Amino acid sequence: MAFGLSASAQTTRITGKVTDAVTGETLPFVNIAFIDSRIATNSDLDGNYVLDTYYPTDSIRAGGVGYTTFSAKVKKDVPQVIDIKLQPSTGQLEDVVVTYSGNPAFPILRRLVANKPTNNREKLAAYQYEAYNKIEFDLNNITEDFKKKKIFKDFAFIFDHVDTADGKPFLPIFMTETLSDLYYRQHPQARREVIHGQKVSGVENASISQFMGDMYQNVNIYENYLVIFGKNFISPIADGGKGFYDYHLVDSNWVGRNWCYKIEFSPKRVQELAFTGNMWICDTTYAVRTIEATIAPGANLNFVQGFQVKQEYNEVAPEVWMLTKDELVVDLNVVRDTGKPNKNPVQGFYGRRTASYRDFVINKPQADAFYDGADEVVLNIDPLSASSDYWDQHRHENLTAKELAIYQMVDTMKTIPKFRTYVDIVTTVVTGYYTKGKVDLGPYFSVYSFNPIEGNRFRLGGRTSSAFSTRTEYNGYAAYGTRDQRFKFGFGGKTFVSKTSRQIVEVNYKQDVEQLGQSVNAFQGDNILSSVFRRTPNTKLTLVEETKASYQREWFTGLENTLQVRYRTLYPLGDLEYIKPSSTGELSSVLNAIHTAEIGLNTRFAYKEKYVSGDFTRVSLGTSYPTVELHLAMGLPSLAKSEYGYQKVVAHVYQRLQLGALGWMRVNAEAGQVWGALPYPLLILHSGNETFYYDDLAFNTMNYFEFISDRYAELFVEHHFEGLFFNRIPLMRRLKWREVVSAKAVAGSLDKTKAEQELLFLPGMYTLDNGPFVEVGAGVENILKVLSIRGVWRLRYNDHPGTSPFALRLNLFINF
Repeated sequence: MAFGLSASAQTTRITGKVTDAVTGETLPFVNIAFIDSRIATNSDLDGNYVLDTYYPTDSIRAGGVGYTTFSAKVKKDVPQVIDIKLQPSTGQLEDVVVTYSGNPAFPILRRLVANKPTNNREKLAAYQYEAYNKIEFDLNNITEDFKKKKIFKDFAFIFDHVDTADGKPFLPIFMTETLSDLYYRQHPQARREVIHGQKVSGVENASISQFMGDMYQNVNIYENYLVIFGKNFISPIADGGKGFYDYHLVDSNWVGRNWCYKIEFSPKRVQELAFTGNMWICDTTYAVRTIEATIAPGANLNFVQGFQVKQEYNEVAPEVWMLTKDELVVDLNVVRDTGKPNKNPVQGFYGRRTASYRDFVINKPQADAFYDGADEVVLNIDPLSASSDYWDQHRHENLTAKELAIYQMVDTMKTIPKFRTYVDIVTTVVTGYYTKGKVDLGPYFSVYSFNPIEGNRFRLGGRTSSAFSTRTEYNGYAAYGTRDQRFKFGFGGKTFVSKTSRQIVEVNYKQDVEQLGQSVNAFQGDNILSSVFRRTPNTKLTLVEETKASYQREWFTGLENTLQVRYRTLYPLGDLEYIKPSSTGELSSVLNAIHTAEIGLNTRFAYKEKYVSGDFTRVSLGTSYPTVELHLAMGLPSLAKSEYGYQKVVAHVYQRLQLGALGWMRVNAEAGQVWGALPYPLLILHSGNETFYYDDLAFNTMNYFEFISDRYAELFVEHHFEGLFFNRIPLMRRLKWREVVSAKAVAGSLDKTKAEQELLFLPGMYTLDNGPFVEVGAGVENILKVLSIRGVWRLRYNDHPGTSPFALRLNLFINF
C-alpha cells in the first residue's frame, strides 16, 4: 500500500515463502489467511505470498490438500517475515460437522469491536476533507388554534410554510449553511477547521444556541460513550456493548459494492441511556457501513422527545473508511409526548443537522506551520459567499423548494414589528433584560428585594443595547431602601479595542450594599430569590464604594488575561463593626470605614474551550480539559487613602469528568495565600451560604464570616450518577430521579494575633487552626425535571453557635 503511514497507523505487512517441510519444494496456490477473518491470499508459482492490511488478527493459518494445518502468531502494525513449512499429512480425513448454537450476531460484533481501532479514522497519519453543514430549527406542534392567535394576525403568511412531513406540523424559524475544510494530523496531534462560507437566516441568540449547542457535535459511533446533551450514551458498538444491548442478526445483502450484515439493537434495560436501531456491517473489514439509531423510549432524559441519527460510511481509499453523510434530528419539548391524541399540544422545537463530506485526502499532512496556533476553528470567509450563486455552486446537495422559501420567509418575518415584540418578550424571560430601542431595561429579578438593613429595596437599571452599538456598552442603575432611606447607584461602560483578539476596556463606579464572603456562584444580593430563600437575617452587610478599571485580552481561544485596578472603601452595616485595638493600651476605637487599593492580574486557560458569543457576552460550552485560573494581586498603600500593602496569590482548577455509565463528576480545587497585616474584610473569607438554596461553590452549612484565613487549600468534589441506581428500581424508574453525592473540605491557617492588630474579630469569627472544615452531601435531583433536594452533613466545628450538623438544601436546575 502506498499511503506513507506513521508507525502507529501503518498496515500489518507479512511476507514469506511456503515450502514442503520434508522435500523443501516451494508450494504454489496455498491459502494463507488471518484466523477469524476473511482476509486471505494464495502463494504464487514460486511459493511466495504477501498479506498487507489494516485488519490483522493475532495469528495466520495456512493449509492445503495433503498437508497439516500450519499456524503462527502475528505482530500487529509492523512488517515481518513468516516462512511457512507444511508437514505432509498421513492420516485419513474424517467428516466434520460444524454447529453453532449461540447468537449469530455475536461473532460479527466480536470482529467489529476488534477492528474498531482500525476503522476509526483517528488511526490515520493525516486526513482532510470538505464539509458542508446545514442546520435548521423548527417550531413544531403548529395547530389550527395556534395559527388563529391574535399575536400572529399581522404575519399569518408564515403558516403557508408549515410542513407536516414528520407527523408533527412544524414551521422553520432558523436556518444556516456552512462550508469548510477540516484537517487532521496524528503526530503531533492537531486539528484545524477553516470556514470558507456561512449563510444565516432567522432569529438566533446566545442562549438559544447554547440550548441547542450539542446539535453542532459530531457523533463518532466508534467511541465507547457518546456525549449527547451532556449525557453519556453507551455506543451500540462499545467494547462492552453486550452488557447493555440485545442484538439480532436479521439480514445480509449488498450495500453498494459491499456485502454486509444487518444487525438490530435495543437496550437491555428501560431508561438506560442507550439507543435502538440497526446497522449494516461490512464483512472482511467489519466496518460500519450505515447506522440508524434513535434514543430508546423511556431513557432518563429531559425535554428530548426524539433523537435520531443516520450515518453513512464509505471506503474513500483502500481499507480507509470515512463518514460521508450525517443526519441528526432532535425533537425538544418541555411536556412529554405520551403518544396519545392531544387537542392542545405544547409547541416545541425540531433541531435538524445535515452534513456531508467529500474530497478526501488521506495521509498527506500539511506543512507543520499550517497547524500552528491554538485556534482550532479559523474564519477565512470567501467574499463571494454572500451571494446565492456561490451556494448554488458549492453546496453538496441542492436545497428543496421548501428550504429555499425558508430564507425569504424568515427574513421577511424579522421586519414585522409585532414579531419583534414577541421575540423581545422571549428574550426578556431568558436574559432578564427588556430591549426598548437602544436601551436594555433590567434585570427584572432585581427590581425588588428586601433585607433587615435596607428594608424594602427597589432598583431600576439598564444598559445600552446592540442597536446603540455593537462595540461599546454603557450601564447604570439606582436603588433605594425604605429602612435605611439611602440611595445606592452604579454606572460604567465597556468597549472593544478589538473584536478579533477580544480586547475589552471596562470602567465602573458604584456605591452599594454587598454581602462579603459569598461565592461567585451565589445570588446577587438584590436578587429577589436571595431574599426569599434566606435562612437567617441578613445583618452582616457592607456598604462598598468602588472604582475599578480593567483591560481584558484574549491571546487565543482559551487563554485570556485581565489586568484590573480598583479602589474600595468599605463601611460596616448591621452587626458588623470595625474595631481597631489601641497600641498604647487605651480603649479600642471604632472605625467608620477602611480604604484599600489593589492592582491584579488574572490569567485563565481553558484548552479547546468552545463558546457561543453575543455582541458583548459569551457563553462557554465547556471543554474536556481542566480549566486553570491564576489570580495575582498587590495592595497599593500609597494610592489615595489606601492603608494596606499586601500580596495575594490564588490558583483554581476546575474539570468536569465524563465517566461513562457511572455518570459524571465535577471537581474544583483551589489554594491561595495573602502576605501582609490585614483586617478581616481583606483576608480570605471562606464562602458560606445562609440561604436554603444549594450553592455548588460554597460550604452550605457554613455561615458568612465564620472562617477566616490568610492561606488555605480547598477541594470540592461532586458526582452525578444520572439515575444509575434508581433506574433499576421499577417503582422509581418512571420518576426519572437521579442521584448526586458531594464532599467539600477546606484547610487553612491565620496568624490571628497579627490580624487583630488591624481589626478585632467579632463573635462568630474563627480560624481553621484546629483542622479542616468538612461537609458531605447526598441528594436526589431531576425532581419534576427542575428541582434538586440535598441533605448536607457538617462533620466538624459543630460546637459553633448558630450552626447545625445537618441541613436540607434545594436548588433549581434545568438539565437534559
